[in-house]
Amino acid sequence: MITFISIAAVMVVTALAWILVPLLGRGKAGGIAREASNVAILRDQLRELDADLATGAMPREHYEQARRELEQRVLEESKAVSIPGGAASQSTAWTAAILGAAIPLAALLLYVSLGNHDAFLPAATRAAKAGAEHEVTPQQVEEMVAKLAAKLDKEPDNPDGWVMLARTYYALNRHADAARAFERALTVVPDNAELLADYADSVAASQGGLRGKALELVDRALKADPTHWKALALAGTAAFERKDYKSAVVYWERMKATVPPGSPIAGSIDASIAEARELGDLKSAPTSAAAPSANARVAESASAPAGAAATLSLLAGATVAGTVTLAPDLAAKTAPTDVVYIFARAAEGPKLPLAILKKQVKDLPAAFRLDDSMAMAPNFALSNFPQVVVGARISKSGNATPQSGDLEGFSPVVKTGSTGLTVVIDRALP
Repeated sequence: MITFISIAAVMVVTALAWILVPLLGRGKAGGIAREASNVAILRDQLRELDADLATGAMPREHYEQARRELEQRVLEESKAVSIPGGAASQSTAWTAAILGAAIPLAALLLYVSLGNHDAFLPAATRAAKAGAEHEVTPQQVEEMVAKLAAKLDKEPDNPDGWVMLARTYYALNRHADAARAFERALTVVPDNAELLADYADSVAASQGGLRGKALELVDRALKADPTHWKALALAGTAAFERKDYKSAVVYWERMKATVPPGSPIAGSIDASIAEARELGDLKSAPTSAAAPSANARVAESASAPAGAAATLSLLAGATVAGTVTLAPDLAAKTAPTDVVYIFARAAEGPKLPLAILKKQVKDLPAAFRLDDSMAMAPNFALSNFPQVVVGARISKSGNATPQSGDLEGFSPVVKTGSTGLTVVIDRALP
């Protein structure tokens, strides 16, 4: 900062010297030049009169009269010149004074209006400020969702819009709204395996398990595309929850064939298959015969308990998981029903939330798992960003927009796929 001010001061002084020195010198030089010119004219004309007198071309009386007139005229001209010369000198001084004040002031005003005021901040502060300027808050997401919903009321035949709206609702835990949006998309693009699988996932999340209509949608998705990975994952999960471990392994083996060998999701599938084989006492891999349809399994397992979740780690793709806790010294500042937002966002690039969960303070410490199934749009899924930051915010007003008095905490930058994270809500917003 001191270096910048010093350099700026030197530049301003140099500019002032460049302008004011010639300007101040011009007035003095003008007066001297005029006096010198008058003296030269006087001498020339006197020489001419002397020459005429010497040659006899001019009588003595005419010579004396002409000399007196010449001296009088030069005297009058000298007096006339001295007055404007003084005025010009005073005007020059005023001009110099005005410029001397105006140039530094103009430089300061230009820097205030156009300069980079953050250039002198520490690098970490600049990065944090830039991130805050580009951050998209949950409240802004809600506003964008409302605008998209209003647009789709006018454009009901826009399947991409309905899919984006449905996935956004899903990420915001508005599962019933997500299911309705997927249903609208399927009226425009029927028998689409991806939409059917996503629709089934939303229905399962809204009703608390893979049963009834959710299984019907899974069955329709597998009929449209027997190799669709998400439909196979959901079908296998439903079988596993119902303790039909053999069918679960069959579905998951078929699913494994659709993912790259050695990928993180392939490892997750292997772990789930191993668990199902162990629980089902399946010593060898089951045959490749087709498993019973989802609808048939509904009739067989009408009395089976509902599953705890619609999607296991098989659906996760890229995930981040861990636990959110509240610092003990902040517990007195909260109420059990205060809303807690848990979200992941890219460490670099756009700050649009990649996934959001909504809980309450009474749930803390709370385990969380954020994954690709919560993506609001294909380009904003966890798997598209190698590093993320997980944050948790307690909203005193229930509003998703950060406000003074809210409590928050963030994880360090972590690789996508990390588990066992601990996010501590440990500071209050000023």
